[in-house]
Amino acid sequence: MNLLKALAAVSSLTLVSRILAFVRDVLIARIFGAGMATDAFFVAFKLPNLLRRMFAEGAFSQAFVPIFGEYKNRKSPEETKLLVDHVATLLAIILFIVTLVGIVAAPILVYINAPGFAKEPGKFELTVQLLRITSPYIFFISLVAVAAAILNTYNKFWVPAFAPILLNLCFIGGALWLAPYFDPPILALAWAVFIAGFVQLAFQIPFLKQIGMLPRIRFSLKDAGMRRVIRQMGPAMFGVSIAQISLIINTIFASFLVAGSVSWLYYADRLMEFPSGLLGAALGTILLPSLSRHHADNSTAEYSRLLDWGLRLVFMLTLPAALALGMIAVPLLATFFQHGAFVANDVLMTRNALVGYSVGLIGLIAVKVLAPGFYARQDIRTPVKIGIATLVATQLMNLLFVFGLQLHHAGLALAIGLGACFNSSVLFYFLRKRGIYQPEPGWGGFFLKLCVALLALALTLWLGMGGEQHWLTTHGWTRIIHLSWLVLLGVVVYFAVLFALGFRLRDFSKRGAS
Repeated sequence: MNLLKALAAVSSLTLVSRILAFVRDVLIARIFGAGMATDAFFVAFKLPNLLRRMFAEGAFSQAFVPIFGEYKNRKSPEETKLLVDHVATLLAIILFIVTLVGIVAAPILVYINAPGFAKEPGKFELTVQLLRITSPYIFFISLVAVAAAILNTYNKFWVPAFAPILLNLCFIGGALWLAPYFDPPILALAWAVFIAGFVQLAFQIPFLKQIGMLPRIRFSLKDAGMRRVIRQMGPAMFGVSIAQISLIINTIFASFLVAGSVSWLYYADRLMEFPSGLLGAALGTILLPSLSRHHADNSTAEYSRLLDWGLRLVFMLTLPAALALGMIAVPLLATFFQHGAFVANDVLMTRNALVGYSVGLIGLIAVKVLAPGFYARQDIRTPVKIGIATLVATQLMNLLFVFGLQLHHAGLALAIGLGACFNSSVLFYFLRKRGIYQPEPGWGGFFLKLCVALLALALTLWLGMGGEQHWLTTHGWTRIIHLSWLVLLGVVVYFAVLFALGFRLRDFSKRGAS
């Protein structure tokens, strides 16, 4: 299996999903603006989303994929299928209980995560109502993550990568067609979340059946493999919770700031998720199964070379994205979001958050490569310890930036970004210290060439962008055409310089373990 082709396939589908996500967010911004209703929805949607990341895509994937890959390579198909049945059944039971708790305890959860909402009449009650509708999403989407872990291990990466497209289509349909039938209209988005969870799960079932891994209801706590997964999920859950706790604390901080702060952070985060999803999530998805197989085969040299390949791609593709997000934040935000209820002040406030996030983009994506270097070896405790240190560092920076330097919501974004850089740096240090990763020759020249290309990109964007006021006052196709040729020119200049300096696509081709 060619990992570069797999990365391209996953990234292409992620690109489609991100484009639809932008369409969705443009519609939400245009129809609902940035105010009480959107703040309420984003908090209500964030809670099940956080649980999904913690419980399924985070802790479950980190614990399950290495052990499942080991079973696939070393055990019989019957034993492998039995592991899937037992794990999926137990997880479904737990998820059902979590979903019920989310519905019943919605007022408590909202108060814990956004206590500032209690001061505003109607805002707290609306958030509770929305959370009760979106809570079942955790059940459906976590089972989607189980299916994705299985399909990715069988190298069927495109199926899980396609699933988020369905979420965005449901959002778009809800905003366009369901909103007029609800009072308040924001309820339509909550029901779109509920429907999307069910649709994504149903989509993956035929592909699981095709590979003979569609789970059956079989409950047993005696399965040795499942007990190993459970033991690994404990520290994995704690580790993933650390990152999510940091996000929850940010929401708590933001709930006390001026109205719109939660929404400004959300829209900035949406732009950040574009490169982090295209590269970070895609790399993490394809690296973990191959790293797990190399570890099972005791191929330490290939293990290290695979990490090196991932890191080079991270630097080559993330640094220009971070530079572009920081430099042309206003053109991007004005073109995508400045419509209807989303006004120029919202653009400028969101710009401040986006610049803060962009500082840490390299760290956010590097973690997706470095952390699997531990997970594939079934070492979850080391990333957990590093995560604790990251949480402490992030919250100290929150206090400094928000209250000390008065950076308000932008300080929250900057703390998250710098915290991710701290996290990735410490992960890298321990991978090197323990001899897990040995850099391949040529990194010095690689960085020098990247710096030349980045300088060319910065000059291109600076000369081509013009003043920010121009973007805030122009409309429609004028913005779209200007932004399109600016981005296209930046991409062409950056990669043309790299090509002139000797970079070739074939140099980044990499085969994964089969």
